[in-house]
Amino acid sequence: MANSTTRDTAAPAGALDRFFKISERGSSLTSEIRGGLVTFFAMSYIIVLNPIILGNVQDGTGQLLGGGTDEPNITMIAAATALIAGVLSIIMGLVANFPLALAAGMGLNAVVAYSIASLPEMTWADAMGIVVLEGIIILLLVLTGFREAVFRAVPPELKVAISVGIGLFIAFVGMVDAGFVRPGSGTPVELGVAGSVAGWPLLVFVFGVLTAIVLMVRKVKGAILISIIASTVVAVIIEAVAKVGGMVGADGVLNSHGWKLNVPQLPDSVIDWPDFSLLGQFSLFGSFEKIGAVAVILLVFSLLLADFFDTMGTMVAVGSEAGLVDKDGNIPKTRQILVVDSVAAIAGGAGGVSSNTGYVESAAGVGDGARTGLASVVTGVAFLLATLFAPLVEMVPSEAATPALVVVGFLMVMQVTGIDWKNMELAIPAFLTIVVMPFTFSITAGIGAGFITFVVIRIAVGKVRQVHPLMWIAAVLFVLYFVRGPLGDALGVF
Repeated sequence: MANSTTRDTAAPAGALDRFFKISERGSSLTSEIRGGLVTFFAMSYIIVLNPIILGNVQDGTGQLLGGGTDEPNITMIAAATALIAGVLSIIMGLVANFPLALAAGMGLNAVVAYSIASLPEMTWADAMGIVVLEGIIILLLVLTGFREAVFRAVPPELKVAISVGIGLFIAFVGMVDAGFVRPGSGTPVELGVAGSVAGWPLLVFVFGVLTAIVLMVRKVKGAILISIIASTVVAVIIEAVAKVGGMVGADGVLNSHGWKLNVPQLPDSVIDWPDFSLLGQFSLFGSFEKIGAVAVILLVFSLLLADFFDTMGTMVAVGSEAGLVDKDGNIPKTRQILVVDSVAAIAGGAGGVSSNTGYVESAAGVGDGARTGLASVVTGVAFLLATLFAPLVEMVPSEAATPALVVVGFLMVMQVTGIDWKNMELAIPAFLTIVVMPFTFSITAGIGAGFITFVVIRIAVGKVRQVHPLMWIAAVLFVLYFVRGPLGDALGVF
């Protein structure tokens, strides 16, 4: 459902407007630029987080990514992360004209680091080669029409449920990344620090959420971007006066009242020249010699299925929020979107930074007015500039950026009215899709729960013929995905 409260109606003129269909989609040049920047700030954490996840894990030979055994090469990984995200986001905007930005996939990078690269005898180059193989296979599935056909076989109600579930998911991500929700003592999660909103960083997060809400209710254009900028300014002032510090102090002691990721302070320098020497460090078939063909196939399958359906869910969510879906929940230029996403997986592996994929945080930019691929181009340019101006990006704490995810989560959940809750045959799979995503912290798990339940219910009520053949295939693949751990143990490949 498109959000009209933040949309500019003034239409830009000229070739740019015609190429991106800006006025045709009811947007404006200002809205696209603003939306692209909002998306960048909402997902710029990946420049910091991806190096932390990939950079501190030794491969099966004891080497860290980028070389060495002791000190992680954080800056090298950050530069490559930003570069590939920038290039692929620009390509998405130009080829598919869709407001979806790409970067190294969270979750996928952890799988690569902890479940692939760390296997005995495996090197980081071998692990990245598996990522490239997965990308090549998923690209072939797109070019043959299989991936797009699966997308179109999904019932419209499940597509709505995917979008709503992702809304809850990104709202939860925003709260967790800000530290507003944390692991509890005696409960799975709890509010803030010991059940309280304690510490300046949490107050900045609350300030950001309330600022965005008030501005949106008052129909102020650029509400989300204004909120991010205002919260960052407040955070910088607080850090300068109160010296809050990060979550982990210089002495290694945990500071529960500290900033969750970036410490908001004025940098010593504005420009930091990037090191791109990580690019091209992958071995396409080296893993076969190290762990065997069966293990490689299972690892590729795990990455492929997560990539396959994460992107589908993200595409539905962003397209629905932008008002770019038809009555069946389909999106224009679906194949182009999926091709670029598949190429991004290959590029991420070849660049040594793990599979790149579409980011659901793109919905933050859509929530602030983006409707075309120009917003993705703006996001991509911002990522490219971040390779040079990393110190400025690091000024924005997660507590200032994540309020955007909470607000956009609300906008996406509004689509829940598109589900007929009195039709239990569809409502139950939709419900499981919605709740499993945030509860398991996995978009793929939510989609899988919905697909499998949908097929089981159809069998139970004698409507087997109403199940599209591709839904059968998807359901079976999800069953295998959910039991891949025990399956791997049974086959003795891990």
